[in-house]
Amino acid sequence: MAETHGGGCCPPMDLMRSEPMHLVQVIVPMESAHLTVSYLGDLGLVQFKDLNSDKSPFQRTYAAQIKRCGEMARKIRFFKDQMSKAGVSPKEILEKENDIDLDDVEVKLGELEAELVEINANNDKLQRSYNELMEYKLVLEKAGEFFALAHRSATAQQSEIETQQVREDLLEAPLLQEEKSVDPTKQVKLGFLTGLVPREKSMVFERILFRATRGNIFIRQSVIEESVVDPNSGEKAEKNVFVVFYSGERAKSKILKICEAFGANRYPFSEDLGKQAQMMTEVSARLSELKTTIDAGLDHRNTLLETIGDKFEQWNLKVRKEKAIYHTLNMLSLDVSKKCLVGEGWSPVFAAAEIQDALKRAAVDSNSQVGSIFQVLRTKEMPPTFFRTNKFTTAFQEIVDAYGVAKYQEANPTVYTIVTFPFLFAVMFGDWGHGICILIASMYLILREKKLSSQKLGDIMEMAFGGRYVIFMMSLFSIYTGLIYNEFFSIPYPLFASSAYDCRDASCSEATTIGLIKTRDTYPFGVDPVWHGTRSELPFLNSLKMKMSILLGVSQMNLGIIMSFCNAKFFKSAVNVWFQFVPQIIFLNCLFGYLSALIIIKWCTGSQADLYHVMIYMFLSPMDDLGENQLFPYQKTVQLTFLFLALVAVPWMLLPKPFILKKQHEARHQGQSYAQLDETDESLQVETNGGGHGHEEFEFSEIFVHQLIHTIEFVLGAVSNTASYLRLWALSLAHSELSSVFYEKVLLMAWGFNNIFILMVGILVFIFATVGVLLVMETLSAFLHALRLHWVEYQNKFYEGDGYKFAPFSFTLVGNEDE
Repeated sequence: MAETHGGGCCPPMDLMRSEPMHLVQVIVPMESAHLTVSYLGDLGLVQFKDLNSDKSPFQRTYAAQIKRCGEMARKIRFFKDQMSKAGVSPKEILEKENDIDLDDVEVKLGELEAELVEINANNDKLQRSYNELMEYKLVLEKAGEFFALAHRSATAQQSEIETQQVREDLLEAPLLQEEKSVDPTKQVKLGFLTGLVPREKSMVFERILFRATRGNIFIRQSVIEESVVDPNSGEKAEKNVFVVFYSGERAKSKILKICEAFGANRYPFSEDLGKQAQMMTEVSARLSELKTTIDAGLDHRNTLLETIGDKFEQWNLKVRKEKAIYHTLNMLSLDVSKKCLVGEGWSPVFAAAEIQDALKRAAVDSNSQVGSIFQVLRTKEMPPTFFRTNKFTTAFQEIVDAYGVAKYQEANPTVYTIVTFPFLFAVMFGDWGHGICILIASMYLILREKKLSSQKLGDIMEMAFGGRYVIFMMSLFSIYTGLIYNEFFSIPYPLFASSAYDCRDASCSEATTIGLIKTRDTYPFGVDPVWHGTRSELPFLNSLKMKMSILLGVSQMNLGIIMSFCNAKFFKSAVNVWFQFVPQIIFLNCLFGYLSALIIIKWCTGSQADLYHVMIYMFLSPMDDLGENQLFPYQKTVQLTFLFLALVAVPWMLLPKPFILKKQHEARHQGQSYAQLDETDESLQVETNGGGHGHEEFEFSEIFVHQLIHTIEFVLGAVSNTASYLRLWALSLAHSELSSVFYEKVLLMAWGFNNIFILMVGILVFIFATVGVLLVMETLSAFLHALRLHWVEYQNKFYEGDGYKFAPFSFTLVGNEDE
């Protein structure tokens, strides 16, 4: 939905009917086509039709240009991703800069991409080498510790053995000594492998090695306290250093395969302590060199990304605009000479002069020798729906559009929804204390809307910000209804005057109204505060809110039927006036309009009549006397008359309309076989505008069944919809009682303990309960119920909602969308 902030060349806003639209044709020379579409995109008031819908995207005229723009868009997305990873923010376009050439942008993007890809590849290689050396250093440290410990242990054991042998030499024979000597050629030489294995796989790794070699290995593992970056994945992982001793080449090959399967990185290691120290020195020096080189590469990369960030938004907008222009050009068709492009599209009637001016400017600026041709076409197609809204009315229009987009020139429910929606919400949310809290929240969003509109908000916050003016209106009406209910966080205040009642004597209690006498004038505005906390409070407020809900519901349903009359008059459909509007208004008001009148009369007269009894026996026993339930003279005669009119209204809605439509169809199509084709189309168009179905063959049975369904739906809906408005009473009562419970059972109970700690806890619980339940959940609940009352009970009386939105080609939309 387009948003217009007033001013300029646009005529005054009118929300009741959508803007008058016409189908226009534009014939543009090839040399000025690009600039023409660009200017029309800046204008944003033409919705082009696709005249090449039978062609695939690859068969269209500008497929190569779109592919080229797509490739540039890919490079820009690549730059955006790289800047996001590096924490570089694109520079905003503060002012309109000179237009840049697309060819220059393409060359520049290609050069920058090649340079950035090369830097990234080099950096990845260096980083991988650095991570490998870091792992190698850890292996040298941990395995070196293990070998050093083993060497010390072996030395100690060797010295102990030698000492023991010296003692035994004195006792043993030389022949026995020779037998104990070991042949060096028969000693077993053990091989070993070192490396790192992920910690979560270390136990399984050890178990598999043991089973594969049938226990003919010896493995030691050492835990690395800090996470290390894996050279292959580039992600941090917790690992263990392992050393596996084995015997034989067959065992070695098995161990190598298992290491490969478990993603264990292996590194060479020497038993010689001198070589270990030399390798550690070399690795440390190499790590220092790599660190310096990587830091220099990252600095160069950041400098390059900052250079890209300075022009990023400008390039991004340029590429998006060009892609949108070529997409639009592909919707235009080539004429037979292939020298002009022909386009068709919908535009508002008021925009004709602006479009012609844009065409002239494009022809002059492109140095075209031939100007563009603009003409209005006659068509039988249904035009799109276009309402010009501002930042205040946009949210209300979107509430209506969520149900269905208005048919072209159909009466727009938004006009009344701006008032009725927040008011019905407030009837269910009547508390001026809660209303002030919501008002503060909405004012914060409104006062900071410029700053917040440029930020990325979360889903819920984005929704609340979009409906900030709806929330503002809901808060104002909630304060109003809260003053009527006289509730401030469920506490009554005598704001406008003192209570009209006083206690008769000392026995008067707060728990009952018995003993109260009227000593002053009636409380001037809203509910008298004396009712709160009495035994009669619930019956009194129940009766008040239930009757008020019926009055509001019948009023809004009548408004819906009156809107259907406005539609019928606008589309010049006398059939809908006399055989839809009239019987519907009679049926509704003879039953529920009469009930509303009885409610008002009972309020004014103070009668004790039972309205349930009156309405039930109006149908069951219409001829019986009313007795004590009579509210005015000749009430029985009035009821019989209303009942008769309501019964007559049902066949009045059902029967005449299908027969009249059939007769009109036969009259229009009499002698049609001798008429020209154009006249046939016009007759169909007249029928469509007149509210008919526009079929070439009139299906009477289909029309009759449709009318039967419509009649049954209205008759039953009149009862169910009226009952549905009782949700206003139910939710208002629930909100009031919840608020009262939180106040009495949390705040007052905590106050009664005379303990500062308990009081603070009670206040915190009260605040969180009020905000979480009453200001969030109850607000959402009342919002959804108000939404349902508008969509189902109100709009179904007149609103078809089968149109489609006006979606003009506009660079404003192109600049805001995310690919």
